[in-house]
Amino acid sequence: MPTKKPEMNQDDALKQLRHMARERAFGQRIGSDRLIQAGLDALIAGVDSPSLAMLAGLLRSEEPEAPELFDRVLEELGLGFHPPDDPREAKWAMAYWIAEQIADGSLDPPAGTHLIWTDIAYDLGFPEDLEPLVNCGHNLVGWEESWGVSVEELENEAIEAAKQFLSKRTPGESKG
Repeated sequence: MPTKKPEMNQDDALKQLRHMARERAFGQRIGSDRLIQAGLDALIAGVDSPSLAMLAGLLRSEEPEAPELFDRVLEELGLGFHPPDDPREAKWAMAYWIAEQIADGSLDPPAGTHLIWTDIAYDLGFPEDLEPLVNCGHNLVGWEESWGVSVEELENEAIEAAKQFLSKRTPGESKG
């Protein structure tokens, strides 16, 4: 039996748009269909911007227009995000963003720690500040039942490591 997707409120819709803005800014490819659906979700939730209805109403043949319209919607809503120009600073910004998602439960700890390990820590030369998250990633990828510790316990350790990492952020470091 199909389950009905819960209705999104304005805050949820804006959070989804903000999240997708960061995904795209950090180089993740998001299909036009997802951009259009996010526009539709926002429109139905009562979000208003001049370009939102155009984004939400794009037809399949118009999908190539979605990225540009999505960017316009973000700017109109003040949700635009641009990572730092310096590649190292951008990697650190991405680490904080991923850690925030692990800590708030919006990103699965195994997926998040793996991203930090392979996409960030590696490129930064495995800095000490990321070591606990990288270790959690190693443990979650290599977990075996014989270890005597559950995956849930390892996931909770990853969440705590993310919270610890975020607590060490200096005031000058921007929130993701």
